[in-house]
Amino acid sequence: MSAKSTLGTIKRVGAILIAIAIVLAAGIVVGQAPAIFGVENDPEASIEFEDQQGDGESVEIGEVTLSDGGFVVITDGGDEPLAVSDYLESGTHENVTIERGEDAEAELVGQLTATVHQDTTGDGYAYEETEGEEDRPYLENGFPVSDTASVTTTVDDDALSDSFTVDSIDAPAAATTNETIEITAEITNPTELQTQQNVEFRLGGTVLEQQVLELDGDETREVTFQIDTVGAPPGEQPIGVYTDADGAVTTIALEFHTDPAVEVVDASEANVTTDVAIPVDGFVGIEAENGSLVGTSDDLDPGEHSNVTAEFDEDVEVDDEELTAALYEGESDDDEPTPFEDDDGERVETTFTIADAAQEEDTEGEASETET
Repeated sequence: MSAKSTLGTIKRVGAILIAIAIVLAAGIVVGQAPAIFGVENDPEASIEFEDQQGDGESVEIGEVTLSDGGFVVITDGGDEPLAVSDYLESGTHENVTIERGEDAEAELVGQLTATVHQDTTGDGYAYEETEGEEDRPYLENGFPVSDTASVTTTVDDDALSDSFTVDSIDAPAAATTNETIEITAEITNPTELQTQQNVEFRLGGTVLEQQVLELDGDETREVTFQIDTVGAPPGEQPIGVYTDADGAVTTIALEFHTDPAVEVVDASEANVTTDVAIPVDGFVGIEAENGSLVGTSDDLDPGEHSNVTAEFDEDVEVDDEELTAALYEGESDDDEPTPFEDDDGERVETTFTIADAAQEEDTEGEASETET
């Protein structure tokens, strides 16, 4: 074989080895793409919390699934949790028993909500003590993953027989978050004596109305509640009517009554005034041209709000800059606030400049004076 032929063979073998190395390297890069490029799957969870009887000291979760592990937290509509589960590893867990917290004043009875929280600290549940910065709830479609159940206590027959009973509950299957709905419940006094008892109505675990009902022995009567849904969060919500030791629960689908929106009505070097329609707990954020937040409003409940003021941060100069007013979910003091997105996955925002907003406000003011 000639030297020229041998050299050609060596070149071909070298080219093949280089190609193999490139393919292997590409496979490694592709396999590590999520880590290299910062792409992560959103954590997911689901939970089943059924109506049950208990002793007030514990509840049982039928099934909970967590993609990244975490905790199940039991609340009754108040600010503090009543019970927190032990750490749950990633995967599906059945028949999880959760004991009442040592510092919890209320028993685990009534309309309770079980919410699935992440474990971001790796050092026990810390959502409340970090003011919501750590161990936040798993989310689905922007809402915490949770389920609600009616938990009644196991009492002796005599005590139970003294309580009025809720025989039925009649409520609309759907409504908007800007109307008054009517709920009717049939209540019976099972004793032989005339008795007074409280009957309460709850929406999403929160008591909205109470009535004192007096019934003769063995009397049955309908009780009607007129409930204003303004401020209630949209989505499938549990509603229930309760007496001393009995209750009935159903659900209602609440639809936000208007399209989410934010409109700038005035602006100055100190603040921006907006009109807002937001279907979740959130706030208005003012963004500079580079996308950074330069001002925020106070926290807002779900609903429509007029003249919401967003104050600019100190030492911010945005005189000639194009700004954006946008809706955000959560609390305004979150380290990494989440922009709100509508059902189409689009951010709800509007762009403006201080000069244009101020000029528009002046023009509207002059027009109003002329009409007067």
